[in-house]
Amino acid sequence: MQAGGAWEGGTMEFWSADWALLESGWAERPRFGVAGGEIVSVETGAAPAARHFAGAILPGMTNLHSHAFQRSFAGRTEFAGGGGDFWSWREAMYRAAGAIEPDTLAPVAAYLGMQLLRGGFTSLVEFHYLQNGRDGQPYAHRPAMAEAVIEGAQQAGIGLTLLVGVYETGNFGGAPLVGGQRRFDTSPEAALRILGDLAGAGVRLGLSPHSLRAVPPESLLECVLGLAAMDASAPVHIHLSEQQAEVEACVAALGARPVEWVLENAPAGENWCFIHATHTSDTERRGMASRLVVAGLCPSTEGNLGDGIFGLPDFVASGGRFGVGTDSHVGLDAFGELRLLEYSQRLRSETRNVLAGADGHSGRLLWQRAAAGGAGAAGRPVGVLKVGARADFVVIEATAETEGMHPDFWLDAAVFTGLRPPVRQVVVGGDWVVRDGAHVREAAIAAAYRRALRRIDGILV
Repeated sequence: MQAGGAWEGGTMEFWSADWALLESGWAERPRFGVAGGEIVSVETGAAPAARHFAGAILPGMTNLHSHAFQRSFAGRTEFAGGGGDFWSWREAMYRAAGAIEPDTLAPVAAYLGMQLLRGGFTSLVEFHYLQNGRDGQPYAHRPAMAEAVIEGAQQAGIGLTLLVGVYETGNFGGAPLVGGQRRFDTSPEAALRILGDLAGAGVRLGLSPHSLRAVPPESLLECVLGLAAMDASAPVHIHLSEQQAEVEACVAALGARPVEWVLENAPAGENWCFIHATHTSDTERRGMASRLVVAGLCPSTEGNLGDGIFGLPDFVASGGRFGVGTDSHVGLDAFGELRLLEYSQRLRSETRNVLAGADGHSGRLLWQRAAAGGAGAAGRPVGVLKVGARADFVVIEATAETEGMHPDFWLDAAVFTGLRPPVRQVVVGGDWVVRDGAHVREAAIAAAYRRALRRIDGILV
């Protein structure tokens, strides 16, 4: 068959590989027809297309939790003066947030997107709460910072879901915003207005009430009901139960643990994602699973901040959905996040292959489950290779150690033994954005990022 051909939706191109990880498992000699950025046909046992990859195609992974601006100071708090816990790290984050403007955020977001693509992520969910100017006042053009994130993602070529943040209080009980928090100040009304302004931006939109610390109960309900009136399927993400101190403060203020309170008082369902949910009870995790809420786990950031370990095995056993994100971006590749996720569970349980079950390979099951959960959290048709899904492909190859072996071993080796992301090719929406391990716009994006960092005052925190 030709590399391109007529199709009722436009020109169709064909992509093939030695193997592909489909919903049903590994398929040999797959060939995908792609048009309009979507997969429109899937064949197996097919002849190679003109665009043939010597390797295995994986469904692209969604990075379900990102604060793009935090990439600008990743690695700069790893010393005694950088703080001894999450709360001292947060003060450093406020200082860094205070230095970013739209014209520097866009190149930071582009550089981040490029790095994530090279690490196997093809979609990004931006939990966007850095909304205002340095003086805490809204920009004259209110969506300026959100549009900078969108610009950066488009430059990199990574799929984007942008969640507009709501952030009103400095702590439980209505404490006022102080210092660096003023840049985050956004009411439900303002957030919904920004969403309306971004309606034609060409990305998936949703809402991110920051946390129960920052969004009082009445505001949480106001914003999610307002969003539902605009788009009932739009994603809603919220930070919950990341730190023990947060859980204790929530119980004192609201009479319930954070996840417990949201499950009892908000319409959380399959379009919701609870970010971290680290310190949750068995009852809370079963409640999340029964409501199909996605657990948004960020292993490298949670490890970096000393957050704790989510109770994943019993959550999955209850039918729970999960995905992974890089959050503060001290980690940048999907394989590394899955490795840390599984290893933390092994350390917690003192067993191996925690999520593999009786007859599965850990790498494959982790990838498929995280890709599916991430797609749900993004609200986009990604994370699976089938007709109607976005044509997001990540290609890995056999190594000297796995040559001649089944691709399950290629993926296991990629997740559990690689020190660098093993990605060779990445296609996003039918566009070939990483070729032979290099991003197609790498030099220009990296140069703009370096210029942006030189302009960001006070970035060394």
